Amino acid sequence: MVLHLEKVVPIGRTLDEYVRMFNLTEDDCKKSILSVADGPASFNAEGTQLGYKIKSVDPIYVFNTQQIKKRFYDVIDNIIEQVEKTANNWVWTYHKSPQELKNNREKAMSLFCQDYEQGKKEHRYEIGELPKLEYKNNEYELGLISHFLFLYSAYLDQQFHLDSINEMLRVCQEVRIFPLITLNHKISPYVDFVIQFLNNQGYHCKIEEVSYQLQPQGNQMLKITKLN
Repeated sequence: MVLHLEKVVPIGRTLDEYVRMFNLTEDDCKKSILSVADGPASFNAEGTQLGYKIKSVDPIYVFNTQQIKKRFYDVIDNIIEQVEKTANNWVWTYHKSPQELKNNREKAMSLFCQDYEQGKKEHRYEIGELPKLEYKNNEYELGLISHFLFLYSAYLDQQFHLDSINEMLRVCQEVRIFPLITLNHKISPYVDFVIQFLNNQGYHCKIEEVSYQLQPQGNQMLKITKLN
């Protein structure tokens, strides 16, 4: 698949946001982590400074720092403008305002850009995309994916969700997905189906409330673990 930069919206989130989105504990952060569809998040950059073992995977990593940064600044003002126009449709508990949201996104981008080229040399940022990952079975202890599965249910069908989650479970001993809502702020129609399917396959699925929220109903995370 050829990725066209003009179709990408490179929005990243910080380590603190990841900790809150996925209910990450100190023990979780000591695990080998595969973070899928990471984009220009600063989770890897900040986590690496703290000694975490994180691999970030995203098709956007085919581009260089300046390309990703330029694309971010090409779109961020318009995104924030749209948020400001619909401010009552968002939850301002973590980000206190649209401007603070923008500041946090710029912070993530800055930290990502400072780390990106060195991180690629160290193979911490690798090109890849679901539903197929180029990693061994159970290579990672914990798999994370935010703002991709479930969120884009209108564009990615039920089979894509199943294939992608099964692939992450092949590679990771545990998988966490956030959020469980669509772009319309409704719980994805695939959530119940995925949970029932995985329970029947012998996995343990648990929906957990998290301390991060920006969208209405967007404060839940799905944790999937393999039963021994």
